[in-house]
Amino acid sequence: MSSELVSDCGNCFGLCCVALAFTRSADFAADKAAGEPCGHLGGDDRCGIHDGLHGRGYRGCTVYDCLGAGQKLSQITFGGSDWRGAADGGRAMFALLPVVRQLHELLRYLGEVVALPAARPVHAAAAEAAERVSALSLGDADSLLALDVAAERAAVNGILLRGSALARAGLRGRDRRGADLVGSRLRGANLRGADLRGAYLIAADLRGADLRLADLIGADLRDADLRGADLEGALFLTPPQLTAARGDSTTRLPSSFARPSHWT
Repeated sequence: MSSELVSDCGNCFGLCCVALAFTRSADFAADKAAGEPCGHLGGDDRCGIHDGLHGRGYRGCTVYDCLGAGQKLSQITFGGSDWRGAADGGRAMFALLPVVRQLHELLRYLGEVVALPAARPVHAAAAEAAERVSALSLGDADSLLALDVAAERAAVNGILLRGSALARAGLRGRDRRGADLVGSRLRGANLRGADLRGAYLIAADLRGADLRLADLIGADLRDADLRGADLEGALFLTPPQLTAARGDSTTRLPSSFARPSHWT
């Protein structure tokens, strides 16, 4: 994966700690409006409780990943200018964080398609789309604000669908796209090559399940139990999905993924 798609908090101005809103809940210990700095954000743009977010009631922060959008906005789009000194108070920066993050998410998915040997028939289309999306992400603030992100996602979706189908061909995986599987008992289930796009797997028991080559794009894995599950080769899996789930040392992950620190 390209380094530009990896968050680099040292080159960001704490944008996610200001731009995003959250509500007091099991995931957040307090309310915060969009555009309001989190009370734990220091003057050095660092989180004052970063190493203890779970224990301090900010589990929601641990499952967010800007995918490199924060540093791109901070250092490229706005040329290293801090939101604190912006004439608009940083409103443009805050509005653009989700825009650039979505473009980076598309770049991550397209890069995965290009890396899939079985998806060779769509490699050229994926590479061309990635070049276009990358150019869009480097646009100035006005062009990014005017961008129709939904249209870009729709344009890329067909390539992702085709790449997924090619990678899963012959596996006869079940189509569970968008399925409500909240709390489902899927321990030991054979989900190899299954289409789980957008499936709701919140708190599902997936212990020991075979999720190799399963399409997990947009799947909600919050509190899903992945202990002993096999996710090697899972398609379109992202770090936030894993961080939101529960797993342990027996969970098998793609080689490019780090095991979430809070897994035991």
